[in-house]
Amino acid sequence: MSQVVSQEAESDPTMNHPSLLEEVQGALHLVASLKHKTFVAKLGGSTLQYQRAVLQDIVWLHELGVRVVLVHGGGPSITGWLQKLHIPTRFEHGLRVTDAQTLEVVRMVLCGHINQELVTLASEMGGNVVGLCGTDGHMVKAHVANDRLGLVGEIDTIDASLVLHAIDLGYIPIIAPLGLGADGTCLNINADLVASHLAGALKADRLIFLSDVNGIHLEAGYKRDEHYSTRFSIGAVEVRQLLLVPQRRWLT
Repeated sequence: MSQVVSQEAESDPTMNHPSLLEEVQGALHLVASLKHKTFVAKLGGSTLQYQRAVLQDIVWLHELGVRVVLVHGGGPSITGWLQKLHIPTRFEHGLRVTDAQTLEVVRMVLCGHINQELVTLASEMGGNVVGLCGTDGHMVKAHVANDRLGLVGEIDTIDASLVLHAIDLGYIPIIAPLGLGADGTCLNINADLVASHLAGALKADRLIFLSDVNGIHLEAGYKRDEHYSTRFSIGAVEVRQLLLVPQRRWLT
């Protein structure tokens, strides 16, 4: 049996690809849905090797109309510099014990090195970026979390006015996770917590954690399942349940 196809039909791409229009419309709908949304992303110190790809994505999102804020860590770099300077490093429950000497290195690495490197790289990609520190404009106010940890802060309040001002001016704020104590002392703050509290203050639509950790690690036996060890995805209900479980039962 023969089939006749007109030349007009062969040359019309919409005839050969009937879903093309739907795909274009879907893409346009996605772009429109992103406009004016607020995303807070946290780039872990262990994932800084992927910073170029992450920054490129952030610049693209910003160009699509997303209000993007990036909070970065720097743990491995800080440890490396402490070793170079022969300053001992000690952790308790995943938090770096921070004395005055260690804090000077933390500030140097986070604000003077990593933050400026990210700002420079994003600018080279065409991004309109500004580097900030949690101490700028009294953005992050905190108190000493535990005397055994030294100058490590637990967040009390977030003043997002400086970040909002930068966003309104068309900038992508890139923030180093430090805070101010009641007496004006600089405190070392966990970047995850800064990102989380800042997302709440900004009423962000998305909070994104970029990490080399492959999931939430649970002790064997959680929920009576000896093979239940790592969750790669999790819903809001189970997050609330985990928050009620002693931290010894979940590791990351």
